[in-house]
Amino acid sequence: MSTFERYLTVWVALCIIVGIALGHLMPGVFQLIGAAEIAKVNIPVAILIWLMIIPMLVKIDFRSLAQVGTYWRGIGVTLIINWAIKPFSMALLGWLFVGWLFRPYLPADQIDSYIAGLIILAAAPCTAMVFVWSNLTRGEPLFTLSQVALNDAIMIVAFAPIVGLLLGLSAIIVPWDTLVISVVLYILIPVAIAQMLRGRLVKNGTTAALDSLLSKLQPLSLVALLATLVLLFGFQGEQIIAQPAIIALLAVPILIQVYFNSGLAYLLNRISGERHCVAGPSALIGASNFFELAVAAAISLFGFQSGAALATVVGVLIEVPVMLSVVWIVNRSKGWYEAAPAVARNSITERA
Repeated sequence: MSTFERYLTVWVALCIIVGIALGHLMPGVFQLIGAAEIAKVNIPVAILIWLMIIPMLVKIDFRSLAQVGTYWRGIGVTLIINWAIKPFSMALLGWLFVGWLFRPYLPADQIDSYIAGLIILAAAPCTAMVFVWSNLTRGEPLFTLSQVALNDAIMIVAFAPIVGLLLGLSAIIVPWDTLVISVVLYILIPVAIAQMLRGRLVKNGTTAALDSLLSKLQPLSLVALLATLVLLFGFQGEQIIAQPAIIALLAVPILIQVYFNSGLAYLLNRISGERHCVAGPSALIGASNFFELAVAAAISLFGFQSGAALATVVGVLIEVPVMLSVVWIVNRSKGWYEAAPAVARNSITERA
């Protein structure tokens, strides 16, 4: 993990301050940026989102899907967590905390929008940062690569239906045309561009050209993320100043969701007898989110000034420290994990 990535929370906090300040000093500039739309797509933000997403998707080799069967227990657990539990558990937590417990302390006209942002955040499994978390837990790289590739393939077809279903169950109006445009613009097209770019750079199994390009694009990707956050907080500034506790309240269901899903994935892998080097990244993939996509989708669906956009940004704010704490737990519990009878039994069988 680079120094820049390690202190992402600090940079996000600075973006909050800078964005709010600029929003007050230059409201006309932000209104002009917010009005630069075509078919409900904000062009400046679309460019920034592409700069964020494409470098991350270039890392994914869909040929690694051939390795899925090798790690079938870990793959199965992660798929259940990512697609059958996490979006629905987040919707439940959103209804419980934002819709009920915290309702008196939040702007009444944004309650549904906050819940929508939480749902969008949970419906997008992490893509890029997972490789960092996996490396920190000494995870199996082929498992991580095949799992992320499989999640990205599923996301193309499952993201819109899951978000639409949960928003509908929450009695939130679903702008289906905008949702479909978001999937095409921020998933399908970036995946296609990234894979064509990867195909051109990876020749004869050599990734030197690809690695060189990624070393240049990665800082640009993070700068684009921070620029997007400055824009968001430029629009959200007045609301945050009026009720500064909003960010802390929105962080509560996100924190619970991360620890619940990572713990459940870790435990299920232990019960199934999967190796620790697979269970670690499985737990981390099960808990983390593709927050770049979530921010883009929230802005497209509900706008810059929406509670949905703010809720997804809170996910960005707490991503690094929370996931590092999960990494710490996974590493410290390795002895306990490998003491499980199923894990020990399968280890002996695999050696034989």
